[in-house]
Amino acid sequence: MSLTVATETQKHSHSEEPERIAAANMVIRQDPFNITLDASALLAVAVLLVSGMHFVDRLVLEFMIVFVPIVLLIHNDYLNFLKLGPGGTPPTPSGYARLTWYRLFTLRDPFSPPPPDPALLPSTGILRQRPLPYRPGPRPAVAGLAPQRQLNQPGSLHAYNRLRAAIEALSARMPQKFVTATSCLEKHGFALFSRHPLNVCGNGEVCHIHTSDRSMHMNLHPEDIKEILEKGWGQRHPMAWKGWIQSPVPTTFTMIYAPRDESDLRIVCKIIEAAIWYTTAEQVEIQSLPEH
Repeated sequence: MSLTVATETQKHSHSEEPERIAAANMVIRQDPFNITLDASALLAVAVLLVSGMHFVDRLVLEFMIVFVPIVLLIHNDYLNFLKLGPGGTPPTPSGYARLTWYRLFTLRDPFSPPPPDPALLPSTGILRQRPLPYRPGPRPAVAGLAPQRQLNQPGSLHAYNRLRAAIEALSARMPQKFVTATSCLEKHGFALFSRHPLNVCGNGEVCHIHTSDRSMHMNLHPEDIKEILEKGWGQRHPMAWKGWIQSPVPTTFTMIYAPRDESDLRIVCKIIEAAIWYTTAEQVEIQSLPEH
């Protein structure tokens, strides 16, 4: 990671502020597909079907009966994709088509850890040294591939600001090792980078925070992923597969749920420390969270 990134961070810090404020009250919705017909619309459909049976070729009519609901279903799905907000995939029909292809290969169980790799360095995780507590309450609802977002249990703006301040303080304290900038994976949102990564993902990106729901993505050791999944603090990214189709993200790519309060925030900081460990093979402590 070059010094140019640090300069760009300062340049973008003011431009990101309006986005952060606008996202404070943002609610991410995913609307189910439904068709509602009032009496006049129902009559019109009936007339069209009867007329079609008499005046339209049978194969053409059958094609239209099947094709129209499919188009409406795709249109609704595309709108839900746009409602997830900005992310690593362009909010365009071509971006949506690319994600539709990747859906064929998504993980069937995002709550099972990736298999251990004997050749992996570092060889172990660090969370088992001090096991995490269980996350209170049910898991949040999550949707999307790229972007992937929480639909409920949004993180507090206060917790987001404090977490961001703590990461910026870490970068300022250790500028030879870390730098903050806009995520190069998401193309949006605040991110922490390692200047000398051992496991390279996105130019050494350690983690990034989503402005809209304040959840995070990061890479972690499989042992630490297992601990996080079992204690309910996150889930694997649906595209973190390993197979004959190359995924844009590694198998260790994990979503961490947005911190809701002070207690959540301290656990999330420990998880980010584990992400730093996996990226750099160095244990680094995120010091006491500053008030923001």
